[in-house]
Amino acid sequence: METIIIIVFLAGYLAITLEHNLKIDKLIPALAMMAILWALVALGIDGFGSWFDSTKHALVDGFADLIHEDKMHLVEETLLHHLGKTAEILVFLLGAMTIVEIIDYFNGFATIKGFIKTKSKRKLLWLFSILAFVLSAIIDNLTATIVLVTILQKVIKDRQTKLWFAGLIVINANAGGAWSPIGDVTTTMLWIANKVSAYELVLHVLLPSIICTIVPTFIASRFKVFTGEVEDTQVEEQESTSRYGATMLYLGLGSIVFVPFFKTVTHLPPYVGMMLSLAVVATFAEIYSNAKFAISSAVDEEHHESSHHSPVHSALTKIELPSILFFLGILLAVAALESLGILFNYAEVLKTAIPNTDIVVLLLGIGSAIIDNVPLVAASMGMFSEPTDSPLWHFIAYSAGTGGSMLIIGSAAGVVAMGMEKIDFFWYLKKIAWLAFVGFISGGLTFILLRDFVLNV
Repeated sequence: METIIIIVFLAGYLAITLEHNLKIDKLIPALAMMAILWALVALGIDGFGSWFDSTKHALVDGFADLIHEDKMHLVEETLLHHLGKTAEILVFLLGAMTIVEIIDYFNGFATIKGFIKTKSKRKLLWLFSILAFVLSAIIDNLTATIVLVTILQKVIKDRQTKLWFAGLIVINANAGGAWSPIGDVTTTMLWIANKVSAYELVLHVLLPSIICTIVPTFIASRFKVFTGEVEDTQVEEQESTSRYGATMLYLGLGSIVFVPFFKTVTHLPPYVGMMLSLAVVATFAEIYSNAKFAISSAVDEEHHESSHHSPVHSALTKIELPSILFFLGILLAVAALESLGILFNYAEVLKTAIPNTDIVVLLLGIGSAIIDNVPLVAASMGMFSEPTDSPLWHFIAYSAGTGGSMLIIGSAAGVVAMGMEKIDFFWYLKKIAWLAFVGFISGGLTFILLRDFVLNV
């Protein structure tokens, strides 16, 4: 039965990886894989010789000798445990996504356009790189990429130049998300699972991430494509620009940044703080929206209450539910393998075959360029049992977060940039992949040197 389970997992994994070739959204194989795996676990429970207790990070003693009813009870408890942990991540992401959509409702991101006052391509490259690095640490790398590529389309006219800028935005957005507990889904997973704390994560991963940004950006800035000036850097303001846009931008970003501090003070799960932040942002959004409606109604007496749309409701309709369902499927699918002790046993084999853990983690990062980094990190959480804030978890956060930049399909930021700018897979592989690899290795070596000779962990 274990062989069948592994085959189902690999088949589902392959379908996820070949999403664009199969023309099937990756949430479909993820959900199917999750349901089938747990069904096989339940049907074959009497044939398994071990069970992994996720709460104690150890195999259950005497599992093979338990009666069928006790084993099924253990399955139900384990599934409920993993569902609870997965729900923490999903609710957190829902809150963050809603806040970002509320900011966008007021066109708050238009404020960022005011920073662009140069025509120099080289200066623009550094400006976009810094914005990608900083924004991704606050609003996550996916959202930061969407915002910056949207601005890029209004600033750069030349097709080839835009492609180069978009490629560097992907690298820098992923680097910026790696050191922040709210900057990348995989880092958020490690943080919520209590594998890393916010302070230690920043302490260990910030400098390597900066190196991962600076090295490829500096190399690229020497290229001919970034010499000279752009034709026109005048940014057209959207007609829907709101008088409250800047206020909502700063309030929204500040509320997201507040979450790690809330967790540190209260020791409550991060999603609780995110829900508080969402409530505060939503309150101001409704107040500003009502004020705007009152003004417009005074001008036009024919306005009716039915024409007033709640910014919160509008934001919720734009949430990426397919992504949420994908995370649900993949995390619970990996949990099935973890519960049977398969990942635990695989970790032991891997450690024996490759004694150097640093090499294992670097390979994990390179693998995340080919395979989605969410299941890779989920698998690593089941493979290793190191304590909170072990350097291993910090290195995994860095590798999984930045390694995906080496292929355009290796990260959520890359996939969205590919869609928005129609970036060709092989163009990215030829032009950008090696820059991402150089940055990844440079940051990885920086992490090792920082850990061994500066922090002495």
